[in-house]
Amino acid sequence: MNITKTLKIAAVALSGALFLAACDAPPPESVQRGPAGTGMVLIYNGDDLDNVVANNTVPEAPPQLPAGGPKASEIYQNVEVLGDLSIGQFTRLMTSITEWVSPEEGCNYCHVAEGFHLDTKYTKKVARVMLAMTQRANQDYGDHVGNAGVTCYTCHRGKNIPEYVWTTDPGGPHAAGITTAMQNIASEAAGNTSLPFDPFTPYFEQAQSIRVAGDTALPEGNNSSIKQTEWIYSLMMHFSDSLGVNCTHCHNTRAFSDWEQSSPERVKAWHGIQMVREMNTQFINRTTDWLPEHRKGPLGDPLKVNCGTCHQGAYQPLLGANMINDYPTLKTYNEATKAAYVDDAE
Repeated sequence: MNITKTLKIAAVALSGALFLAACDAPPPESVQRGPAGTGMVLIYNGDDLDNVVANNTVPEAPPQLPAGGPKASEIYQNVEVLGDLSIGQFTRLMTSITEWVSPEEGCNYCHVAEGFHLDTKYTKKVARVMLAMTQRANQDYGDHVGNAGVTCYTCHRGKNIPEYVWTTDPGGPHAAGITTAMQNIASEAAGNTSLPFDPFTPYFEQAQSIRVAGDTALPEGNNSSIKQTEWIYSLMMHFSDSLGVNCTHCHNTRAFSDWEQSSPERVKAWHGIQMVREMNTQFINRTTDWLPEHRKGPLGDPLKVNCGTCHQGAYQPLLGANMINDYPTLKTYNEATKAAYVDDAE
């Protein structure tokens, strides 16, 4: 055997080994999620599931404190969103938020020594909006968050900025004279495919219709086309990656478009899309003028949320752990918060 042939065989063997290395080790696990024969089967790797469980542990909650006694707004200055809490409840929640969001910096992440009532730091003003947003999700978006609710920890997990956030993507560098059409460049947002690389701006901020097929024989003004389908498939890749599921988590493969044959999770997802849009447009975007440049995207927009921000690879955030029972003060908003934040959204 000559040297050239030997090198060719070695190259083929190496290519095969690299290809197999990129595949999940068998055997995968499967769960039947719908009637037999409909293709509604969830397939996952056991090792991946172990990692998801390990990454979705919930910190132990401190003992709850009574609601009686003076209110925080009666003792402290400049308490807007949490003014109805008792002193004990207020202190307990502030302590927990510090651990959830700024365990290394402590109170100084939002406050200044000259006076905790001062709005000197942008982080304090942003935190106020985020608290109102959390209460809004728990009180008015139960069709998505369910009884488990959400807290600051759902997204932050001990980090100043949640690990999974996004800004409008102008696209990466490419050869002069080449038109990318906002796609044809592999991106993490689109599941490392060359589908459109920014599925978030049109659907999680601009509220474009998420529809693969038109509902009339002729276009009649709708934008459901092959080109539009590519954008929606990119968004669906994000859904799948964020929740660690495949298409059958929501859809019946015999009739993807038929809501009656879909799982209940599809309805929850619809409500989740409405919630995420509101979070971005009515809450997060109002913080733009306060943020330093390093907390903005290349086009000057703030870091926004998508499905991955909360779910982080789990079909339910924190695998459905009910944190809101430990923090009932985040369940509802007061009249001041409603007037300042919620009324605008509605």
